[in-house]
Amino acid sequence: MKETKNSNQYNIQWFPGHMAKTLRLMDQEIKNVDACLVLLDARIPLSSLNPEIERIVARKPRLYVLNKADLADPTITARWIDYFHAADAGCVAINARQKGGAAAVKSAIDKELSALMAKRERKGMVGAKLALMLCGIPNVGKSTFINTFAGSARAKTADRPGVTVGKQWVSAGKYDLLDMPGVLWKRFDNRHIASNLAFIGSIKDDILDIEELSMNLLDEVRIHYPQKVAERFKLNQEELALPPYELLECIGRKRGMLISGGEVNTERAAIMILDEFRASKWGRISLEIPPTHDDLDDWDDEDDLE
Repeated sequence: MKETKNSNQYNIQWFPGHMAKTLRLMDQEIKNVDACLVLLDARIPLSSLNPEIERIVARKPRLYVLNKADLADPTITARWIDYFHAADAGCVAINARQKGGAAAVKSAIDKELSALMAKRERKGMVGAKLALMLCGIPNVGKSTFINTFAGSARAKTADRPGVTVGKQWVSAGKYDLLDMPGVLWKRFDNRHIASNLAFIGSIKDDILDIEELSMNLLDEVRIHYPQKVAERFKLNQEELALPPYELLECIGRKRGMLISGGEVNTERAAIMILDEFRASKWGRISLEIPPTHDDLDDWDDEDDLE
């Protein structure tokens, strides 16, 4: 969550060439859509709100979709919906793997775009499809959302970033969806955001220090959800309070991840920790709470990179 800052959080840079191409493409295609659906990860709504995307979609009506809400703390998600609504922004929380999620989004689209649809009706354009641009960060669940929204497998899906590599139009009843590849920041000015994106798998693991990432994740989660961590890894209070690397070793030992000489395979333990978190085996966890203006000012001052 926002309040905690870890001095071990680090600068992560991953902006492949296709992401720069996607931003240029979005700039070109924005004039061809009626509105935008911005998918965010319900566990980190603020960190998954890409300012590069915001700059482009600001030209059109937009709806923020908090996807993977089934993985997030429901109480915190409700607060995020209130946060967006207080800013006069449309927002709905869904699980894109469930058909009910698509219905909720379609209902929200109709509500948020009612003025646009009324204007169309006055022009005699009743029945004309709504063209929507679907955008977000990598691994936020856009392909799964499309398949649920359209009612069939129209897009490739995988639990890793970078599956969608080019634009594609998908017909979904009275909607035409323009799916854009996931885009990250050109550079991260905030360590907290970079770490959160790495935690949920929006940045490829093979460019990261997996052990450091897992230790940072444990540090973050045990502050706000200590019981969930203790129960999942069968830790007593003394073990739960161990320094990060010792905690990683302790968890690996309890899971029997040993190598010759009885040492713990900490890399294997780190991979397991991240995989289990991303699969929500620790329970429903949110890593961010809605900020106040004071929080945002403090965050920018302390976390900007030199």
